[in-house]
Amino acid sequence: MNKKEFGLLAILGTLFMVSSSLLAQGSVTGKYREGVHYQAIENAPMTTGDTVEVAEAFSYMCTHCATFEPHIKAWHGRQGANVKFRRIPVVFGRGSWETYARAYVTAELMGIADSSHGPLMDKLWKDREVPRSIEELSGFYADFGVNPSTFVATSKSFATDAKLRKDQRALQTANVRGTPSMIVAGKYLVANNSSIGSYDTLLDVVDF
Repeated sequence: MNKKEFGLLAILGTLFMVSSSLLAQGSVTGKYREGVHYQAIENAPMTTGDTVEVAEAFSYMCTHCATFEPHIKAWHGRQGANVKFRRIPVVFGRGSWETYARAYVTAELMGIADSSHGPLMDKLWKDREVPRSIEELSGFYADFGVNPSTFVATSKSFATDAKLRKDQRALQTANVRGTPSMIVAGKYLVANNSSIGSYDTLLDVVDF
């Protein structure tokens, strides 16, 4: 190798290291890039007003969502009144996921989703107790002041079916392919990948 070739390789190597460093250290520089750290959602709905909706796509059947829970809980506690946070249960065509998505929507309609969410995650992933049906889950939700029979009936109602379908359409529009994922203002999708690397960084991208 002659001196000229060696110099060219040295330059290329330096450029590669710099570009890799910038990509990996987006959280340090505060410079996150579309297509790398987040994705723009095609045909995103128009939004107005000062409030920004941030949604977590999740499933009770997802171990990563259970790990993410303390991170998203802490993040939510730091947000101001201009941020509206909500959860969207994912189905992905899986029977067990649909059961738990239906249970979450039912809990939403009955006004106990927020109070029961963390305890249900703990029941599944800490206590390792896994109800297999809506009927079994209704006993869990009874601890939050609802009648089990009413919970089961509500889970089979038109309102629950309609809300569940609406949620899945929103996830399809956002092109959600894994959980947990975050949808920001209906316009951007943030999902954990090799360019993000941690849940704290994922939430930093959400704030960005």
